[in-house]
Amino acid sequence: MILRAALVSVSLLGLLSACGGSGDSANVPEALPAGATSADIGGHIVHFSAQSTDQLPPLVAREYNIVRSKDRAMLNVSVIRKKDNLPVPAIVTVKTVNLTSQLKNVTMRLIDETGPTAAIYYFGETPVANR
Repeated sequence: MILRAALVSVSLLGLLSACGGSGDSANVPEALPAGATSADIGGHIVHFSAQSTDQLPPLVAREYNIVRSKDRAMLNVSVIRKKDNLPVPAIVTVKTVNLTSQLKNVTMRLIDETGPTAAIYYFGETPVANR
């Protein structure tokens, strides 16, 4: 029991020191609120997200022919009809603007998964640069 208490104490001490401790010397940036991930458009809710493709599991990337890279982003859009909370097909157009104000169309691919947990969503890829 004493060994277990000692291990718990050492573990907690390690966690506290990893967090910077209670001193004022830790320079921790303030977290910004997350942006919107959905929009209410009349009788529909549009859900959207973006992530770098290197975060996708290799099997998923392979299944959908997505290039895994920290320099590529995947955009995901789905449209849900409010009256019955079911996914519906939509015309999804995505345009991106880079740091030099160049406009680029992003081709969105339809994924229609039928079955008891039906899903309809669109995804597209675009290069990103954080430099």
